[in-house]
Amino acid sequence: MKLLVLNNISSGLPDGGIFDFIRSVATVGDEVVLRSVDASSSFADALADADTFDVVVASGGDGTVASVCYLTRHTQVAVLPFPSGTANLLAQNVASPIEPHALARLARDGKRLAFDLGELTADEQTFGFSMIAGCGYDAKVMDDARPYKKRLGAVAYFRAAFGNPNPQVSHISLTIDNNQVEHDGVGVLLLNFSKIQFDISLGPQNLPNDGALDIIVLTTQNAWNLLPAILGAAIDHSGASLTQSDALVYYRGHDIHIVADPPLPVQYDGEAIDVCTPLTARVLPAATTLIISDEGYEEFHRDSDL
Repeated sequence: MKLLVLNNISSGLPDGGIFDFIRSVATVGDEVVLRSVDASSSFADALADADTFDVVVASGGDGTVASVCYLTRHTQVAVLPFPSGTANLLAQNVASPIEPHALARLARDGKRLAFDLGELTADEQTFGFSMIAGCGYDAKVMDDARPYKKRLGAVAYFRAAFGNPNPQVSHISLTIDNNQVEHDGVGVLLLNFSKIQFDISLGPQNLPNDGALDIIVLTTQNAWNLLPAILGAAIDHSGASLTQSDALVYYRGHDIHIVADPPLPVQYDGEAIDVCTPLTARVLPAATTLIISDEGYEEFHRDSDL
């Protein structure tokens, strides 16, 4: 087996788990190539020959995995997410193990399944996302959490969320598959996978391979009004508390254009980027192939040729 390991040394905590993975996965005759990158590196250059490998291992956080999946989209490249970031939500969603030796077994024996990706364009820059992108309150939280992620881990996000109880309110105009709607609110979320920490699902269903994106408009005027819905979702995983909340409005679509006045900051998969709305997003159906556990395969398998 020929493996390419893309290791983002800027992500998470340097616990050395990726090296345990390499020692565990390698057997006689295997070729394992390790390429280390950081936030300043060109992922595209590091993945230029990705299609010559049997497996590409994306070691980092959700932003790293999203970038690897997007740069290898619409190819036969199989991507194994190696969760070494702060939140590692994609790995949680597909029920992947976190222990290096279990991930090594998954690299050889795991199921392969196609999943959708999202594509986001703002300020003439384009990004791919596998989990959640958005603008407004969530992007502010991601940006404020950034200096504390290595020290506090996932707690950094809660610190940032509670530190922003009164986010900017904007007038938001959305065009969803040529249908226009308008709201006043603090942000918009675009969901592919919908589960976040504590098994909370932000959508009524977790459907990352249905060829559409879930869209949530945060119509609240402050962050406190979101708490009843979030706490309800932590108890009732059906998503009913979220869909019935007055602080949220749900839509579904394939092509989305968002304009906000005043403009809102933008994030994708936990990565705060230095751009603001307007933004355009679209779903890329079955654009990436992930190597996942039997449990994840059972949950997400649809009729497929894989």
